[in-house]
Amino acid sequence: MRLLRAERFENVITRTRSQLDLRNESAVRQFFAAEKPRIIILAAAKVGGIKANSDAPVEFLVENIQLQNNVLCAAHEFGVHKLVFLGSSCIYPKFAPQPIPESALLGGYLEPTNEAYAIAKIAGIKLCQAFAREYGTNFISVLPTNLYGPRDNFDLKTSHVLAALVRKADAAKRSGARRLVVWGTGRPRREFLHADDLASAVLFLLEHYDSPEVINVGSGKDISIQELAELICEIVGFDGTLVWDDSQPDGTPRKLLDISKISKLGWRPTISLRDGIARTYDWFLKNGAAELALG
Repeated sequence: MRLLRAERFENVITRTRSQLDLRNESAVRQFFAAEKPRIIILAAAKVGGIKANSDAPVEFLVENIQLQNNVLCAAHEFGVHKLVFLGSSCIYPKFAPQPIPESALLGGYLEPTNEAYAIAKIAGIKLCQAFAREYGTNFISVLPTNLYGPRDNFDLKTSHVLAALVRKADAAKRSGARRLVVWGTGRPRREFLHADDLASAVLFLLEHYDSPEVINVGSGKDISIQELAELICEIVGFDGTLVWDDSQPDGTPRKLLDISKISKLGWRPTISLRDGIARTYDWFLKNGAAELALG
């Protein structure tokens, strides 16, 4: 929305979760009938980190499939011109080739810690492709890597790794702690993309991509969780010791997307990881979220 406003897009229709429950088929159809949108960007999903996925696989599977089915079916029924479905790099096999090409989809076993979410997202991608094949709809599936940035979720029970580390490092700094415990071994490697870069990619693909085949969006660079934690501590200003809790799961050993497909179309990310984390931490402080860190 920040990007659309900056680019002076008008007549942009949004609904909060409290205004429209996408799991409710009747409510979704009523929304489409009343608003008649031409373009849909479907970013809504039930999401979370390793703990949230492990604790609630039923909800991650059922609720994501419900909302996807409702929106995609209504988009077809009411003649939406184009739809962007945001998938996830979690859909790829646990031991996919690195960097991961789009062709790796369904090429092996999924990572067990987020299997339910991944299967739901794969179902959404396949439904987009089925609508395109059977009815000629222009539904595209965009697969972003791990995202972070302003307005991220900093709840330690449901957040992803980068946001969780920002909050934990800030809390440790404020409390004067000398140790910061981090889940896993620190060895897995992850790729991170700032939310503003994803926004620019989505807008770019709306204008330049019309294939039902999935397309990756990432930064093209990865970093170990240990290196990430050290970088965050440096930016936050926590100078204590990192302690690795290897009783907790690591997840997929490495997850780096092959972004050659979108790169050939002419899109590139512009925000470095260091700069992006600094911006995110600044937002975290200015919006009062840091007060939660001591709770």
